[in-house]
Amino acid sequence: MSKNRPERPGGRSLPSAPRTTGHSPQSPPDPKRWWALAVIALAQLMVILDGTIVNIALPSAQHALGMSDGDRQWVITAYTLAFGGLLLLGGRIADLVGRKRTFIIGLAGFAAASALGGAATGPGMLFAARALQGAFAALLAPSALSLLTTTFTDPKERARAFGVYGALAGGGSAVGLIVGGLLTEYLNWRWSLYVNVPIALAALLGAPAFLRDRSTHPGGHLDVPGALLGCGGLVALVYSFSEAEPRGWTSPSVLTLLAAGMLLLAAFVWWQSRAASPLLPLRIVKDRVRAGSLATMGLATIGMFGVFLFLTYYLQVALGYPPVRTGLAFVPISAGIVIGATQIAARLLPRTAPRILMSSGMVLAATGMVLLSTLSVRAQYISHVLPALLLLGLGMGLTFMPVYATATAGVPAQDAGVASAVLNTVQQMGASLGTVLLNTIATGATSRYVHSRTHDPAHGGAALHEGMVHGFSVAYRCSAGVLLLAALIAGLTVRPKTPKRARDDTPA
Repeated sequence: MSKNRPERPGGRSLPSAPRTTGHSPQSPPDPKRWWALAVIALAQLMVILDGTIVNIALPSAQHALGMSDGDRQWVITAYTLAFGGLLLLGGRIADLVGRKRTFIIGLAGFAAASALGGAATGPGMLFAARALQGAFAALLAPSALSLLTTTFTDPKERARAFGVYGALAGGGSAVGLIVGGLLTEYLNWRWSLYVNVPIALAALLGAPAFLRDRSTHPGGHLDVPGALLGCGGLVALVYSFSEAEPRGWTSPSVLTLLAAGMLLLAAFVWWQSRAASPLLPLRIVKDRVRAGSLATMGLATIGMFGVFLFLTYYLQVALGYPPVRTGLAFVPISAGIVIGATQIAARLLPRTAPRILMSSGMVLAATGMVLLSTLSVRAQYISHVLPALLLLGLGMGLTFMPVYATATAGVPAQDAGVASAVLNTVQQMGASLGTVLLNTIATGATSRYVHSRTHDPAHGGAALHEGMVHGFSVAYRCSAGVLLLAALIAGLTVRPKTPKRARDDTPA
């Protein structure tokens, strides 16, 4: 029986299917929407690539610029601090100023910051450029996702578009490792930053012609106290996560930062419930379906980012792979994500409950993590690593695509930017927290393993490699537990319906 039924005689309306678009049923689809998707995809790929592309180039950059071991982390931290801390502000700016305009400003600024970083003559210049990249990425990422949300109106087309976006979001990090290895080995480390310039220019050429900003928030005002509280809290949390690795979780500075971040975010939530024009309208995160999708994304990224960190070290240190071969070893996980998102999830989502896809994807990914936990110092890539990466890729692809589609469905049009920013913030915080937590777990397990064998002369130097692999195995098992928790949360909270829209608002 069809859900879209006409009104019966007598005035009683029958239930209709939930609306997930930002336009009225009479509004025709944008004829340039697929070109718009290409532009948005380029921008998304650039932002995601930059999260990992510099990692492999970092040793070369450190040597060339004379960075100390203590300062080198700022190449990564400066980007994550600015990006994670300013995302909510960037999303609200997109809603107030216009998403297309914010998208173009973010693209141009990101390209300029990348060129500045590539031309860096010293560590300070590189750190500043990376912070600028993060700030402009905080403008670019939420405006890109909100433009995608408001451009595609047909459920099947929307599923395909979010399939592409989800594939890029999940696979871009692995692609960054590949590209970073190739550029570092065959050109030099500066090209890991310069490569963003042609990508941004290509997107800038297409943005004015193909993107349509269908709605803005006339008469809105920027919530300055909310911006200070929210951004300050997020920056404090991200910074505490980054400092927890070298200093330890019991360090007074780390505990102070954690407490300050939580207090600022608690004050932020209190203020948002009272502000006339809140930075983050609480109705966005109160919906059970959306909250479940956000929790699933956060847990998925916590579990996933340990793979890139640990497997990079495992391949290079335990198996002796060079940088390019290490990068290419991650191709299967990227391929799995693309297939899972675009060929499976995008086809199934219009007729399958999102929670089924998310939960199934998380169970598959957890199975891949369990396989990785069985690796030994002498494991073979084809028989041991490859099957795990394929399962991880398929699972993440099945998860990311419906999460993006469900978490942004039913949002009031004037809040599309900040809703997209919330999703990006959860992903960024999950990546930061997952890297630190899992690395702490792996390091502790390695230390205990090596310490227990220091008096065994039969092991000698082999105990170091064995201890490293043992630590990774423990972390992989913890990752599997996190992913199974994500599967449970998705199954319990993400009901097969669109999130409720706010009263008296036009849905996006």
